Amino acid sequence: MTQPQYEVLVIGAGVAGICQIKKLKDLGINALVLEAGAGLGGTWFNNRYPGCRFDSESYTYGFAFSRELLDEWHWKELFSPQPENLKYLNFVADKFDLKPHIRLNAGVAAMHWDEATRCWSVKLQDGDVLTSRFIITCTGALGVPTMPNYDGMDTFRGPSFHSYHWPHTPLDVSDKKVGIVGTGASGIQIIADIADQVSELTVFQRHPNWSVPLNNRQIDDAEMADIRTRYEAIFATCAKSNGGFDHLPDRRGYDTVSEVERRALWDALYDAPGFALLLANFPETFLDAKANRDLSDYVAERIRARLDDPQIAEKLIPQDHGFGMRRMPMETGYFEAYNRENVRLVSLLDTPIERIDADGVQLTYEHIELDILVYATGFDAMTGAFDKMDIRGVEGQSLKDKWHGSPSTYLGVLVNGFPNMMMVAGPQSVSGSTNYPRSIEVGVDWVSALLQHARDKGLTRLEADGTAEAEWTQEVISMQENMPFSKVKSWFTGFNANVHAADAAPRYIAYWGGAPRYTKILRAKQADNYADIAFD
Repeated sequence: MTQPQYEVLVIGAGVAGICQIKKLKDLGINALVLEAGAGLGGTWFNNRYPGCRFDSESYTYGFAFSRELLDEWHWKELFSPQPENLKYLNFVADKFDLKPHIRLNAGVAAMHWDEATRCWSVKLQDGDVLTSRFIITCTGALGVPTMPNYDGMDTFRGPSFHSYHWPHTPLDVSDKKVGIVGTGASGIQIIADIADQVSELTVFQRHPNWSVPLNNRQIDDAEMADIRTRYEAIFATCAKSNGGFDHLPDRRGYDTVSEVERRALWDALYDAPGFALLLANFPETFLDAKANRDLSDYVAERIRARLDDPQIAEKLIPQDHGFGMRRMPMETGYFEAYNRENVRLVSLLDTPIERIDADGVQLTYEHIELDILVYATGFDAMTGAFDKMDIRGVEGQSLKDKWHGSPSTYLGVLVNGFPNMMMVAGPQSVSGSTNYPRSIEVGVDWVSALLQHARDKGLTRLEADGTAEAEWTQEVISMQENMPFSKVKSWFTGFNANVHAADAAPRYIAYWGGAPRYTKILRAKQADNYADIAFD
């Protein structure tokens, strides 16, 4: 049998790809990472927009696989900013000598399975072709930005770009008229960061989002030393949390606690770091309609108290979904930005954009002149990176065709009909619904153990059983449909307004059964000697 150039090719050198190549290197496997970008880091290489930072506590986001790494790295902020995050990932790559195993500017155009040789043929965008026995995709959850479809977008004379493509060279926004389309996580971070720098900032809000304070702060030497002594306990808490965060729910029971006690808890959680109000709350606030309405009313009250203009406040408070029913952005001074005279909110629900022209944005009733136009309009979540590649499995079957409508996978790791292709943080894994690195390390360990199992037995082909794949996909569907947010259109339910029609059916791109349940399932399948996987 023809020997391929590599035993494993890893697609993507972001957080997942770095973790995966470290594991493969430790196992002595001949592997190479293919990274489309000019640098490693994935999300933290590409997103250079102002205000970009973690919304996971920094010390929960870093890798846990090395005690030495944990002892050496000092997180400087509770929620670390993009430049420091990229510095961290490069530090990891240098410390473990991973860069020789990463090929940059190596975007994948196509991957085709060859049954005769039991290898993948991988064609790069520059025309180069590589062969590998196995493929591990580490393409990330939110790496394919999507643009809206307004007439005239290509006629705007000033800089215009998606937030993901914010220039890597410094862009001076001082004394500029800046427009931002979108108020999701990226938009909210940008708005709060540049409001006091620009001459005019016009926010074109498509749909308001719930948002609460990030409550970021510095981490001094003494606190970092204390964190190092607690890492084991911190990661244990993350492993117990459905979302993989350093927050566990309040189990007292919503109806057993008085309204005064609830308010006291909510006040404390509103002023606590990160996702505390969402994840350290009563579980009923996420699952029960009345409890969620009570909490939504509370957050709306806090928003109103931070704004000078009651009319603007009402426009910033969602009316079509409850608190936590969509991906919740975190903010620092976001609502206060609208109290500034140079910041204007335009609700596109009231006054849609008719077109973009050379000088700015034409609304239904007025023209707004701009120097810079930013589209913070989201991503083609989970499946977007796969759709960009021509991936063909057994008998030339297209993965894009197989996943038309909604993906189907086995454990979010394997796809029937696509042998020897494994996914870390793939569609229908728990990675789309949790603190990303915590689930990544679980996925990397499982995929690596599967590879080692095949190597130990001299096996060159592995493929998920079709029935097992169907059963897992049904598990994913059932978990999503049991959640109240399943009726809300968002990327949680596989919806992107830039990609899908308004009446598009839900898609099932993430597993919502929680990280502990998912981890338990993976470990049970491994203990059962991978009975749902055919080896040859």
